[in-house]
Amino acid sequence: MLKRILLVLAASIFFASAACASPTDDVKKTVDEVVRIVADKDMKKNETKRRQALKKTISVIFDYSEMAKRSLGKHWNVRSPADKKQFSELFATLLENSYAGKIESYNNEKIVYIKEYMEDDDHAVVKSKVVTAARDEFTLDYHLFKQDGKWMVYDVVIEGVSLVSNYRSQFNKIITANGYDRLVKKLQSKNEELKAP
Repeated sequence: MLKRILLVLAASIFFASAACASPTDDVKKTVDEVVRIVADKDMKKNETKRRQALKKTISVIFDYSEMAKRSLGKHWNVRSPADKKQFSELFATLLENSYAGKIESYNNEKIVYIKEYMEDDDHAVVKSKVVTAARDEFTLDYHLFKQDGKWMVYDVVIEGVSLVSNYRSQFNKIITANGYDRLVKKLQSKNEELKAP
């Protein structure tokens, strides 16, 4: 009886481990799908369809709410639930459009996954680099945390510069100088500029 229980426990641990992909696997799966969409000839003919497909793929691994919260920093807790919801949606649109806009210029750059390391049980970093046709390189590190058994990105560090920290600094300046409402208006305006044709 004890032997059977131990076998069942061992099997369940094995299957649980197998079911939970590594942080690198999750990042690579998303990036591969993004590259496939960008390279798709039919998608190139339909910008709106391509942008929608990119947004859907990116949102699978990016935790926009967590990124919005971290980017707003000390100003997050004083906001009402309605403000938090609105800001998270504006921030998600900003990131989706910015990321999609940049990735659409992809031109067969090589993506190399260097290593991943665990900061603790629920936080990990996936280090990668992008190599251009001219052999220029830049680093791209994904910071992830585990949510409901799935790895989600909460920050991207490009060439040592944190996306979240960069936004937090900009947002703080705007709020300090002109108030929160001014930041919301700026985000709305920026999202209109970045919107796909």
